[in-house]
Amino acid sequence: SARAPIPLGLDAFAWFRLDFTPRGPVADAAEAERSREALIRFIGEAVATYGLDPRRVYLLGFSQGAIMSLAVALTRPDLLAGVVAMSGRLPTPAADAVEADAEALTDLPILMVHGVADQVLPLHHGREARDHLAALPVALTYREYPMGHEVTPESLRDIAAWLTAQLDGAAEMIDDRR
Repeated sequence: SARAPIPLGLDAFAWFRLDFTPRGPVADAAEAERSREALIRFIGEAVATYGLDPRRVYLLGFSQGAIMSLAVALTRPDLLAGVVAMSGRLPTPAADAVEADAEALTDLPILMVHGVADQVLPLHHGREARDHLAALPVALTYREYPMGHEVTPESLRDIAAWLTAQLDGAAEMIDDRR
């Protein structure tokens, strides 16, 4: 579990700062890119330190965590087995962070969940991300829920079931290779 690096207050952290403008929130792109690079380092260090199987490493993030999870997945899919993005949107591309080619993204499992009443990242952000990802060769599952910018028991049950199915499938793949 990686905690975002920017303290916002008591037990509140962010991956990047936001400016709230009349056109909507604008992310600090340089901070977001530093956070993406930090997550890439974190994954590498966790795999090496704990002897993890990268085919079983999933990123799961909520809001900014979803954005950062998608940013890593779309630029470094070789590091991950898949992503769960909750109440997020597409990352703002950094100048030097290039989306991976189609072959690298092929069949990468991605689950996106979004609330139809999300007041922080309105539903159109989730649907724009869905449409972008649907045009890629990833294995996308997209679900909407009667919720705001939150995690509900229903969405969490579906996330747990999706992750369990992914991990069970990965275990079967690993056993078949032995």
